[in-house]
Amino acid sequence: MLLTWRRWRTGRPFWGGLAAVVAGAEICAIPLAPLKIMLQQGIAGIPSVLMGLVMIVMGLAAWFAPHYRGLAGVLTVLCAAAALVMSNLGGFLIGTVIGILGGSMIFAWQPVTEP
Repeated sequence: MLLTWRRWRTGRPFWGGLAAVVAGAEICAIPLAPLKIMLQQGIAGIPSVLMGLVMIVMGLAAWFAPHYRGLAGVLTVLCAAAALVMSNLGGFLIGTVIGILGGSMIFAWQPVTEP
């Protein structure tokens, strides 16, 4: 079972997808947090949730459809950069940094060729 897991994980941009999912969840969680934690509320919460959901979907797309890794990586980086402006400093900068790193890892991943 461990060998099957390792084969599945190395056959796709696993760590980049995981980073994109974590960043998207973090950006989505901030607008839904109590008022003491948030910087602002209102219409700014809608783009935060939407960008976070797009990042989560792109992370899952990198896992389950690795041939779309270029599109998924670029959209993840764009959403993470847009979240910096539109979403409470991109989830207090944590979501933006993790999203940019995850999108970069997704975009840079290459499939392993067997010798």
